[in-house]
Amino acid sequence: MYERPEGVETEPGALVVYDLERNEAHHGAARVDGPAIVWELVADESLVTQCHKGECAALEVDIELDPTLEWTVRCDRVDFPPGGVAYRHVHPGPGIRRMLFGSLTIDTAGSRETFGAGQAWFEGIDEPVLATASPDEDSAFVRLLLLPVEWQGRRSIHYLDPADEEKPKLQRATVLLEEPLTL
Repeated sequence: MYERPEGVETEPGALVVYDLERNEAHHGAARVDGPAIVWELVADESLVTQCHKGECAALEVDIELDPTLEWTVRCDRVDFPPGGVAYRHVHPGPGIRRMLFGSLTIDTAGSRETFGAGQAWFEGIDEPVLATASPDEDSAFVRLLLLPVEWQGRRSIHYLDPADEEKPKLQRATVLLEEPLTL
């Protein structure tokens, strides 16, 4: 994942570009004249452009996907009101998240970390997390998820405690882009 505060113009390929000012996501070739986030997906680690034109990746993660499955790439934005909670849950695919504003405390097995605006983190496949938003302000993050194709068009969150499924959900996810993954 790369930060492009001055904008970016990308070529066709396995890239997803998020326009921070317009709240839009684009796959492949795109031009954003203001601040943007770019996720680069590569099948061969030797092709990773860790530093391009003097800018290094803000976050880089090696992911092993099951080669027997077809995958979808989804870019969405998740908004929380003050004090909103995403109860302990998992997702069926990995992804990199980046805070847009506010803050979010992420509890995983044995660790707790709070992320603020501009910070990024990774969540793996079926990695249990509890997310709690700032009690004082709205919070939002944008993420790129890789999901098995059967999850296309479906909500990807799965609560670990069935009782949490019935609790009010204050967070709101908005899908910005969802397409078959091709590398």
